[in-house]
Amino acid sequence: MPSRKKDESSYEEFRLEDIEGVGRITAEKLRRNGYVTLKDIAYASAHELAQIIGSEDRARTIILYAQKLIGGGRVFITAKEYYEQRQRISLISTGCRSLDELLEGGIETRAITELIGEFGAGKTQICHQLAIMVQLPKDMGGLEAKAVYVDTEGTFRPERVVQIARYRGLDPDIALENIIYARAFNTDHQMLLIGEVKKLIEKENIRLLIVDSLVTHFRSEYPGRENLALRQQKLNKHISQLMRLASIYDVAVVVTNQVVASPDIIFGNPLKPVGGNIMAHGCTYRIWIKKGREGKRIARIIDSPKHAEKEAAFMITEEGVIDL
Repeated sequence: MPSRKKDESSYEEFRLEDIEGVGRITAEKLRRNGYVTLKDIAYASAHELAQIIGSEDRARTIILYAQKLIGGGRVFITAKEYYEQRQRISLISTGCRSLDELLEGGIETRAITELIGEFGAGKTQICHQLAIMVQLPKDMGGLEAKAVYVDTEGTFRPERVVQIARYRGLDPDIALENIIYARAFNTDHQMLLIGEVKKLIEKENIRLLIVDSLVTHFRSEYPGRENLALRQQKLNKHISQLMRLASIYDVAVVVTNQVVASPDIIFGNPLKPVGGNIMAHGCTYRIWIKKGREGKRIARIIDSPKHAEKEAAFMITEEGVIDL
C-alpha cells in the first residue's frame, strides 16, 4: 500500500534540535515522552511540555519557535489561505451514497466525527465499513491507506470485515492486514493506545482512527455525581488528544458514543448522548443514528460547523451499510 505524499515537506527536514532553546539533552527527553516531530511540539500545550522540561515559560518559547518553523516564520494566515488549506482535506466515503450526501462527500480528515445511538443502531457497522473503505483507491472513495481500530467493548468482528470486503471487491486477507486492531481495557490503557498511534501513522500510512466506543470505560470507572468532575476532566483530555492527532497528522477520527435516558425531559427525545458538553464541544461533527421500521436506519446531523441539520436513510445488510 503506497504511503501518502507530504504536503509540508519544507519543514519535515527539521529536527527537534533545530528549535531555538532545545539542545541534545532536552530533545532526548522530549522524544522519550512521545514528542518526536516538530508538529508534536508546535501543537503541544505549555503545561504538558513544562512537566518534561521543568519550566512553563521555556515551554511556551519552544512551542512558539516550533510554530514559526512550521509556518515559515508566520503565526497568522489569511482566511483565504486557510480556505485553500481546507481544500486539501481528504474525505473517506462511507460506502453509502445517502450518508456521503449527508456528509457532503464523506468522513473528513483533521476532524472528529461522532456516531451517536442506542445499542444496535448501526454505529459499529459503519465503523467496520469505514475501516475497509479507507483502503480503496481514491477514485472509489478511499485513501489507499490503513485504519487503526481501538475497541473498548469487544464488538469488533474480523468476520464482518471479511463479508464487507468481499462485497467491495477487496481480498479479505489484505483488508484484515490493513486494519491495525487494539483492545482497550480501561481509560488509562485507552489513552496510552492513542499516544502510541502517532508512532504508527507515517510508518503504516494510517489515515483513519476509530474508537468504538469512546465513553465506555469512562462511565464504568467514574460512576456517580461525586466522580463526574474527574471523569469529565479526563474525558476532555482524551478528546483533546484525539483532536490534536487528527489535526497534526491529517487523520480522520471516528468515535462512537452511547445514549442515556434523561428523566427530567418531559417533551421531546428523552435520550441524550453520554459525555455532556465535553463531547458536544470536543467533536467536530455529531451524527445521531436511530432505528426505523423494517430494518431502516436514520442518520441525522445534530451538530456541525458546516452542515445543515438534515437526515439520510440507509440499511444494514450482509453486504454492509447500503442505500435503501
